[in-house]
Amino acid sequence: MAMSYAFTLGDARLTALPSGAVYWADQRLLCVSDLHFGKSERLARRGGALLPPYETRATLLRLEADLEASGARVVVCLGDSFDDLTAAQGMDETDRLWLIRLMAGRDWIWIEGNHDAGPIDLGPADLGGTHLAELIRGGLTFRHIGGGAGPEVSGHYHPKARLAGKSWRAFLCDGNRLILPAYGTFTGGLWAEDAALQPLMGPGARAILTLPDKCIVMPMPRPAGHRP
Repeated sequence: MAMSYAFTLGDARLTALPSGAVYWADQRLLCVSDLHFGKSERLARRGGALLPPYETRATLLRLEADLEASGARVVVCLGDSFDDLTAAQGMDETDRLWLIRLMAGRDWIWIEGNHDAGPIDLGPADLGGTHLAELIRGGLTFRHIGGGAGPEVSGHYHPKARLAGKSWRAFLCDGNRLILPAYGTFTGGLWAEDAALQPLMGPGARAILTLPDKCIVMPMPRPAGHRP
């Protein structure tokens, strides 16, 4: 079994998974961020870089494995679940039915993100579930973009960090805020030392790198001379 990393955010005991999801056992809650379903189709439609067309199915396969392994009954998707509104409306029927099957019998919560065009009560691809701007549960606030009152769990920035000359998706956590890596395939990322991320993380912040079979924890990368 892949090696996860347990930590505390506020009073909540959470577990970071190598997939990029976080699990809250006391709530039986699995949280993922930035699925970006339909990214390859959106890029091709707009004349951008061509990506392999299987990214949605690769993401669904990873999500299904996390749900089966964790036994989660609550799922929180932290925004940017689809790459744009057209991608949401044009989801392949096989993939759509796969997602509906994963949602069945679970409390599924879609948090609004900046890519989620249109009123949130319409929902992504009319898939059902609950649609919220943010969620407060068990003392934690779940929102797409961090920087509000904590303790909070957010996404949006797709953080990544270097280890042994390679780039890895990474959680960032300082005990009051947690920023999740992008869960979607081919979503790219923002270096942890980027100026946009530095003010969000306090002293002692950690980067939890997501290798294929384990999580590795290191101090959050900072620019030379940075004082949080």
